[in-house]
Amino acid sequence: MSANAIHLVTNAIALRLKAALSLAYPPSGNTTGIAYIGPLDDADAANAHLALFLYRATPNQALRNAEHRVAASAGQPDQVYLNALPLDLHYMLTIGPRAQAGEAESLRVLGFAMQALNDAPVLAGSAVAGETVRLSLDPLGIDEISRVWALFPAINYRTSVLYLASPVWIDPAETETTAANVTSQDLLAATLPEETR
Repeated sequence: MSANAIHLVTNAIALRLKAALSLAYPPSGNTTGIAYIGPLDDADAANAHLALFLYRATPNQALRNAEHRVAASAGQPDQVYLNALPLDLHYMLTIGPRAQAGEAESLRVLGFAMQALNDAPVLAGSAVAGETVRLSLDPLGIDEISRVWALFPAINYRTSVLYLASPVWIDPAETETTAANVTSQDLLAATLPEETR
C-alpha cells in the first residue's frame, strides 16, 4: 500500500462498525448509530455509540526484513518493495459516551460491533488497495487497556476491547520491477581455436 495505508485500513474497519450499527439500530427505529474514529476526548465523539481509536503502530517483527511482493495482472511482472514497512496497527474499540444510552444498551451495541468484526476478520479488496489485512482481538490484557485510558484522564472508563490489524504495508515511493521468470535454459558449447589452448 502507499503512504495512506493506515487511513485505508482505519476506514475499512469503520465501515464494518457502521454496518454493525445499522443492524443494532434498524432504519425503522428512531436512532441512528454513530461510529467515531479518533481520540475519546474529542468533542465530536460526544454523540458516538462506538469509538475506534488507533493508539499504537508497531513494526511487524516477523515481516520486518521481508520484501513486500505485490502480484501484478496477468503477463506483467510483480512489483517488489525491498524496503517496505510492515506495521501492526493497535486499535481500541470502546462504547461511545452517548448520555442517553444506558450501560446495558451500550453493551448490546458493543456486541453487534464485535460480532461484525469476528464474522468478517479479513480486510481485502479495493477498500485496502488490493491488500489483505487480518483483524483480530488483541490478546493484551487490562494493563494495556489501562495505559490507553490513562491518555484520557478527564473521561470515565467505559468497556473496551483491543484489536490488531496486521500486516499493514507502507511501501516506498519507488518500486523495483522483477525480471521475467526463466522458462528455459540452454547450454551452448564451442571448441576453442588451437592457438588459445
